[in-house]
Amino acid sequence: MEINWREIATATMVLFAVIDIIGSIPIVIDLRAKFGHIQSGKASLVSAGIMIAFLFVGEEILKLIGIDVNSFAVAGAFVLFFLALEMILGIRLYRDEEATSASIVPIAFPLVAGAGTMTTLLSLRAEFHSINIIIAILLNIILVYGVLKSSSKIEKALSKNGISIIRKVFGVVLLAIAVKLFATNVKDLFV
Repeated sequence: MEINWREIATATMVLFAVIDIIGSIPIVIDLRAKFGHIQSGKASLVSAGIMIAFLFVGEEILKLIGIDVNSFAVAGAFVLFFLALEMILGIRLYRDEEATSASIVPIAFPLVAGAGTMTTLLSLRAEFHSINIIIAILLNIILVYGVLKSSSKIEKALSKNGISIIRKVFGVVLLAIAVKLFATNVKDLFV
């Protein structure tokens, strides 16, 4: 168990870019308008639980079906690459089903702890110590809680252009991370 602040910072930034809670403010506001109150605390705790559980059980599931972490990390790099393209270009490559209620299901899963987040967690696990990833998850969950709690205030402060700029900046960061993740893990596939 080794706490490394550089790993924590990197993992926190990667998860922040993938979860993209700032970019999800319009979705959160839509859900609040359609269905009323959002249980910010409950959604945040469930998201943290899902992510931490998947961090540990995800690798076992992969072993069960015969996939190594490096292969999953390369696949994760492709997912991150396409998520980054969505953020940078403002297009939707992946379409989720419409939410039917503003409960834990649309907020905690798949909005916060979705497929991109799960892939990222296992990809990060291939490079970083678990304790650093857990700390990064918790830091992101604190941010998620804060954003869910005050999404309407944040939207007024940032405006649509501000949110768009933040999405694009984190999209470029995520793109660079995807390239690094691919380069780091692809060479281990051919050894």
